[in-house]
Amino acid sequence: MYVGRDFTELSMIQKSDWKDSELSYFHHSMQQMVPYLNVEGQHIHREVIAEIEIRGGMQRNEATWTHGTETSYD
Repeated sequence: MYVGRDFTELSMIQKSDWKDSELSYFHHSMQQMVPYLNVEGQHIHREVIAEIEIRGGMQRNEATWTHGTETSYD
């Protein structure tokens, strides 16, 4: 379950100010809806992807006892 700011609040701030968990969650959500997104939705999804790429991706190099290799948005 996602616990964080909703998309309405996030749409009012720059993607660079989003947390990794927010980027990860909304990227995953939009990725599942790509065939149904309108042009504006596709544009927002591309911006989210670009921000993830700027940050170097979402994969961790190593798992630890407390963190896996993927960013969790729970």
